[in-house]
Amino acid sequence: MKKWRKILLRTFMYGLAFLIVLLSAGALYQWNGVRQDAKTYVPIGKLYDIQGGKMHLVTGGQGDTTVVFASGWGTANPYVDFYPLYDGLAPYAKYAVYDRFGYGYSDTTGEDRDIDTIVAEIHELLAASGQKPPYLFVGHSLGSLETIRYAQKYPNEVKGIVMVEGGSPEYYASRKPLTVIPLVQGFLVDTGVARALYHVNGFAEGLADERNRLRLLPDNLKELDRVSTLVKGVNKNMDKEIRQSRANAKKILATGNRLDIPITVLTADYFGKLNDDKAWMEHEASFPKWSTAQGKQIVVPESSHYLHHYNPAIVVQEILVMIGQEEYQK
Repeated sequence: MKKWRKILLRTFMYGLAFLIVLLSAGALYQWNGVRQDAKTYVPIGKLYDIQGGKMHLVTGGQGDTTVVFASGWGTANPYVDFYPLYDGLAPYAKYAVYDRFGYGYSDTTGEDRDIDTIVAEIHELLAASGQKPPYLFVGHSLGSLETIRYAQKYPNEVKGIVMVEGGSPEYYASRKPLTVIPLVQGFLVDTGVARALYHVNGFAEGLADERNRLRLLPDNLKELDRVSTLVKGVNKNMDKEIRQSRANAKKILATGNRLDIPITVLTADYFGKLNDDKAWMEHEASFPKWSTAQGKQIVVPESSHYLHHYNPAIVVQEILVMIGQEEYQK
């Protein structure tokens, strides 16, 4: 019996040692890859000094209203993600795509990811870059919280909000944050596993399954999506952001005031399976009540959570209708 215990212990120790060596090699592979990627990972837009760090903003288009895009949680590069929208929007309106700290080309920051801190950073960035309110905000997923809070804090600077599968404050306040997801994603990136898997045929498309397998992106942006995912990983800002999502939603609810601006909620039908998540379905249906002016919900068929990668035309149309560009519909 003692002999077998020694054999098992020795096997375990050898296995543990092998695993440590393997993970160390993977981490070194990732570290070297990031160094190489950093040589070409240069900002598309401009960097601004905000709250002791550099924040990135991309602007373009033409028109009297600036449409400001707020990405969802964990979207490594918002400039890539919102391409199907600003590409269609540019002939009709100005646009601004910002990277929160920890995203895209922005720095990571030591500041807390409290919703008021995030909104103050966005406000300072828009002002520093010369943008002129009132803005129309487009919020995807968890980005909905900062758009609502921005309108609460600066009511004279927001003329409307279009939610693209944006969750309501009530929804996020009722949900325990899924903190396991960033841990797993961070582990796969930090240990080089994700970088290695990108060499497997079909992995990139499978990873982007909810984003229509990136079908609407040109090849250069598909590559930028890969690099952004591996360079940004799931960093401390993303981790804190998801962990504070519930508290942030409760802070918005505690303020209590609804918004005297139009709000359009675009909800994916999840290819006919929206009913499978009754909590999400019900909160989405009630979300337009946040507007005391004009609120409406549109369920978008044949789409998933990143519905702007399935049917960008309907999102662009609703944005332009809200800013008075009805001629786009003709």
